[in-house]
Amino acid sequence: MDLERQMEEIAGMMAVAARTAPKSKGEDFVEITVLSGAKIKTLADAMVNYGLESKKPNFDRDGKNVRDSAAVLLLSLKKPAALGLNCGACGYDTCIELEDKLTQGPEFAGPLCAWRLADLGIALGSAVKTASLFNADNRIMYRIGVAALRAGLIEGEVAIGVPISATGKSIYFDR
Repeated sequence: MDLERQMEEIAGMMAVAARTAPKSKGEDFVEITVLSGAKIKTLADAMVNYGLESKKPNFDRDGKNVRDSAAVLLLSLKKPAALGLNCGACGYDTCIELEDKLTQGPEFAGPLCAWRLADLGIALGSAVKTASLFNADNRIMYRIGVAALRAGLIEGEVAIGVPISATGKSIYFDR
């Protein structure tokens, strides 16, 4: 049994679940990348290095988890257009006011349309549901997204990652 290959296939199915998840108005701004092999080490190193540079805790801990993972699913929002509801959830009265306000923060860019962020969350939920169906240990990690953007492993304004593994004990929760 080639467990590593099977885990990469599960990550691919997670990507399919994220791609086909419902999106507001049927418009898709979700970027999806699956990492395996040497790219996992690149991501883990980027996480540890960012933790040292920023002096933020747990980037090293999560970086070790990533290093020990079989695959990592990355999701991001890339150039998401405002939905056009003028709902104010982004902090502006109209969607037009939101346009051209994007600024780079210390880790992510914003403000972003709340409904596009909800789309990312729905895609993420669909992906981890798929991992769960195959009993692949997984954990949603914001720190992965920070490091993946900085390392150029995915493009977008905001990103998040899901590492997966198959061991006798979950490396993501029993740490």
